[in-house]
Amino acid sequence: MAINKLKPMEVQNAKPGEKDYKLPDGGGLYLLVKKAGGKYWRFNYRFGGKHATLALGVYPDVPLNTARKRRDEARQMLADGKDPREIKKAEKDEPTSPTFEAVAREWHRGTMGHPEWKEITRNKILREMENHIFPAIGNKPIDTLKTRDLLPMLIVMTEQGIGATTGRVKTTMASIFRYAVQRGIVDYNPAHDLKGAIVNPKTRHRPALPLERLPELMERTVTYSGRPLTRLAVLFSLHTFVRSSELRHARWEEIDLETGLWTIPGQREEIAGVKYSDRGAKMGSAHYVPLSSQAIEVLEEIKKISGEYLLVFPGDSNPYKPMSENTVNKALRVMGYDTQADVCLHGFRAMACSALTESGLWSRDAVERQMSHQERNEVRAAYVHLAQHMQERRRMMQWWSDYLQANADKHVAPYDMKMLRVVGS
Repeated sequence: MAINKLKPMEVQNAKPGEKDYKLPDGGGLYLLVKKAGGKYWRFNYRFGGKHATLALGVYPDVPLNTARKRRDEARQMLADGKDPREIKKAEKDEPTSPTFEAVAREWHRGTMGHPEWKEITRNKILREMENHIFPAIGNKPIDTLKTRDLLPMLIVMTEQGIGATTGRVKTTMASIFRYAVQRGIVDYNPAHDLKGAIVNPKTRHRPALPLERLPELMERTVTYSGRPLTRLAVLFSLHTFVRSSELRHARWEEIDLETGLWTIPGQREEIAGVKYSDRGAKMGSAHYVPLSSQAIEVLEEIKKISGEYLLVFPGDSNPYKPMSENTVNKALRVMGYDTQADVCLHGFRAMACSALTESGLWSRDAVERQMSHQERNEVRAAYVHLAQHMQERRRMMQWWSDYLQANADKHVAPYDMKMLRVVGS
């Protein structure tokens, strides 16, 4: 009787069929390929005049050479008059399906080419699975998981105050189980019954000053006596209203002072030893920030301080690492603001959006593109993505800087600034 007939590549390349099938290796050993996708080593033998089957493990956790070794051990026990089922009694607990992590990674690989999944999104989903899902249920056979097994993890996450992440993780689990149902690995989606079990806290909007207090903010920023680069970072943030990570990880190579344009890439080159330094624009594609004359003046001052380095805003102790994510907010607190109630760095975005909208001068699309907001309507998203509105955005960003300047001494309402522009044009 021929033995050791299978080749490693045959085992590796075995694909699910319309029904379960066997690949014999000889000597009673065969690979059972399930239509649902699993590959299981089995050993058929006779003991005491009865036919029996011994499970030898799941491929690829148990490779071909290991399965053969276990077969040979079982055959030796038969020769000694013993039932091979007595070896490795733990095989009774052998998974009847792949682990949740194995299916999740397969789902993740399979959806990587999805047009809605940008690189930054794929990385975020994988990171959230590795941080939250896999430690809790990753090593469990996916067909044994019930709703009650998923809920404790979500409760812990909610108690940690990461409601937004909890919601995404719940959605990710539902998608993975849906994929498993479609593949025939499980019969139902236990994540469906999580609906209503976890109530995400209401979104807490970042504090922003009313526009009437702009003169006060401008004065306090100009007279700030702390680190000069910090003061300039606050000013530059006001003029450009970008997100914290977009600001902190800015590189000089992204900024063209001659054309007055800052191009924030979807993903930046990672700086060794700097966590999240590869983050670019939040939406995962390049974001363009037209630079007003005032913003360029601020950058010229910054260049005298950090122009010889890669980063526009290097840290105080190490110029090869970015300034702390808390630097601007700490400066605001020194200026006398409560960053939990009055204003914070992210609040500059709300202030700019409010002024731009109230002025009545700019189209919604131009404002939304400059804010780098995610358009939820797919048809509009496709249009807005192609229509960059760059000329309007250049005028708009200059107007915003002019508006900040006009509010240096006393408050000017956005709609009054509109009238000033019309009269002065």
